[in-house]
Amino acid sequence: MGKKTTPNHRVLFRLVILLGFFHFLLPVILHPVHREEEQEPPGQSALPSLPSKQQNPTRKTIQEPHSPGMEGGGGQELSTDNVKGIVLALLSSGFIGASFIIKKKGLRRAAVASGIRAGVGGYSYLLEPLWWVGMITMIVGEVANFVAYAFAPAVLVTPLGALSIIVSAVLAHFILNERLHALGVLGCVMCIAGSVVIVIHAPQEQEITSVREIWNMAIQPAFLLYVASVIVVVFVLVFHFSPLYGQSNVLIYTAICSLMGSLSVMSVKALGTSLKLTFEGTNQLVYPETWFFMLVVATCVLTQMNYLNKALDTFNTAIVSPIYYVMFTTLTILASVIMFKDWSGQSLGSITSEICGLIVVLSGIYAPLSPSLTTRLNGDLLKHVEDDRNSDEEKALRRQEMY
Repeated sequence: MGKKTTPNHRVLFRLVILLGFFHFLLPVILHPVHREEEQEPPGQSALPSLPSKQQNPTRKTIQEPHSPGMEGGGGQELSTDNVKGIVLALLSSGFIGASFIIKKKGLRRAAVASGIRAGVGGYSYLLEPLWWVGMITMIVGEVANFVAYAFAPAVLVTPLGALSIIVSAVLAHFILNERLHALGVLGCVMCIAGSVVIVIHAPQEQEITSVREIWNMAIQPAFLLYVASVIVVVFVLVFHFSPLYGQSNVLIYTAICSLMGSLSVMSVKALGTSLKLTFEGTNQLVYPETWFFMLVVATCVLTQMNYLNKALDTFNTAIVSPIYYVMFTTLTILASVIMFKDWSGQSLGSITSEICGLIVVLSGIYAPLSPSLTTRLNGDLLKHVEDDRNSDEEKALRRQEMY
């Protein structure tokens, strides 16, 4: 009897600690935002404060809707472009979150038809129409997310991307019967809250006028070292750890997706900038750097999709989505800091707040993986109930109900 109550007490104890930690940390993290905004009113006018905020006049159109909105003023641009951007970002999160579920149902259907799952090297899902519906849904979501940045600043659009985790987790609970319990919900909430804190304190985006500017950033020694490290780690994961632990450790496939994703985001930013400048009249397609970034995007995205399919086919969707989101976000921030020197113009308080937000996100990952992190990451507990045909019914049900 004592043995049965101990794990429950442990879970409750850790839940209380996480809630207390989150309750204490969030006001501390958000405090710098209020400090920054309270420093503006001494000017008694919103207009004089704008030039002192940033040197680039073209950035005023991005900052003006944000500052008055936070201060309770009436920014006229908020009601048009920003609303469109928010709506597009919400639609994007809905499409991307739903695409996880649709693709997973397609993966299951393809596995039943062919007898070979994507998690063990099968590619029969390429012939499954439902999987392609999921892929098209994801592409629509990504396009909507890309267009959203043309209407609203990143500080409004980026946090909404975390809603795709909630969408996929809730749909998985009702459609795929992948149960999501209290700790899983807490983990999702903490991931989203921490991500929002990171975005609130995120640095201002640089004004780029040519794809060659990004190329010069990409060939910095520090970023080249990062790229080399990513390539080496991915090769080790793909050729050594994936065959040995890919079917039992959820971090293997998600790490490959996230590492490649950090490079794809940098390349997508370069490619998007070149296309934007081309449409504005400055042709960037004549530069070989543009086509190189396009090749990098294609390579990284194809690799991401391959191993994301393996992860979704092998492990619980409610676990794959948050872990992938957190690893991808962390590595993307790291790559952006190295390549674009995002932290060079920030205060220590803002940098500390971003790091604290990241800690909250990582704590959110720990919450659904309690009480035994090592056992659950390396055991069968993250797998689907129907995948473990050698275990008894009680073990399978317990494994699924952990989340």
